[in-house]
Amino acid sequence: MSEFSIPYCYETHYTEDVFAPANDVLWRALQGVGAAPVRVFFVVEEELLQFYPGLPAAIAGYCRAHADVVRLAAAPLLQAGGEHCKDIAVSLRLCEAFLAARLCRQSCVVIVGGGALLDVAGFAAAIFHRGLRQLRIPTTALSQCDSGVGVKNGVNFLGKKNLLGCFAPPLAVINDAAFLRTLPVAMVSAAAAEAVKVAMIKDREFFAWLTAQAPAIMAGDLAALSALVRRSAEIHERHIATNGDPFEYGSARPLDFGHWSAHKLEMLSEQRLSHGVAVGMGMLIDCRYAVLKGILAIDAYASLRTLLRSFALPFAGAVLELRDDAGRRLVMAGLEEFREHLGGQLHITLPTAIGAKVEVTAIDDARMNEAMDLVLRDE
Repeated sequence: MSEFSIPYCYETHYTEDVFAPANDVLWRALQGVGAAPVRVFFVVEEELLQFYPGLPAAIAGYCRAHADVVRLAAAPLLQAGGEHCKDIAVSLRLCEAFLAARLCRQSCVVIVGGGALLDVAGFAAAIFHRGLRQLRIPTTALSQCDSGVGVKNGVNFLGKKNLLGCFAPPLAVINDAAFLRTLPVAMVSAAAAEAVKVAMIKDREFFAWLTAQAPAIMAGDLAALSALVRRSAEIHERHIATNGDPFEYGSARPLDFGHWSAHKLEMLSEQRLSHGVAVGMGMLIDCRYAVLKGILAIDAYASLRTLLRSFALPFAGAVLELRDDAGRRLVMAGLEEFREHLGGQLHITLPTAIGAKVEVTAIDDARMNEAMDLVLRDE
């Protein structure tokens, strides 16, 4: 029998203006990759140039200022972001670019963008040469507080969200608060959905803080938004590091609270529903179901509903009413897909109170449909 273990360790850094020449966070994070200077390939979300047209030049200037540590392997590659970029064809095109830049196992791919780009570029890095180091610089509040600090990479395939993917911990994560300054309100709301998610099942005090700070966050208070990002990211990181199952070989995935329906709703809407809106809907559905099952008090559900509304997260009922020829809601197929995704055993996280949870292994379809009806009627 062969037995070995590999310790994983990566740090999330919090900074501002990461590409300012005087900022040492990036080049220090790259130390130890290989012999200096490290060859680095940047994948940058194209949409960022609307707000930061000088970003590629800033990246090049940073590398020149630290040429003893960092060397550009090629000019930064611009790639459109958003959920539509999570396609195997995009990953393969990125691999072609890595090959053209002659990246090797001593190189590093730095990904600058939102969660979808982190997913697709991280997947490409993980499969190229059996795995290049990747360093993530998330640029949305959602990716800074959730997916950007995790260990998963993936693309959508055959109409299924994240059907192809892998676990590949990053070399480091750098959360740059400067990127939060220009976020549209919808992206702030999306991050709030994931923050509410972890608060609802893990942290009652954080839930109370979100309730108090929601008006300031939605009014553009950068300090409050940065605090939301950091607290949510810390909860996600602690769960990954301490739950004993970072690569999800088991079935219970509490941080996917609200996600069985959210993932299906996103796909049914052909990505017209944002991830944040879908997660907000998923949480309301599951919590209303928990009330019907006697697991959760109605007052806790009402508090969740009020908080989601304060973050301007709508409930888009039309996609929930899509049905098959037999009259069954199409979203209900998400339960079976979620079970398959978990490896055969269904585990759904349901709150028992704000900040507390339970795992259930079976769902009453009739009660779940009733829960959806009640949420649609705002009851």
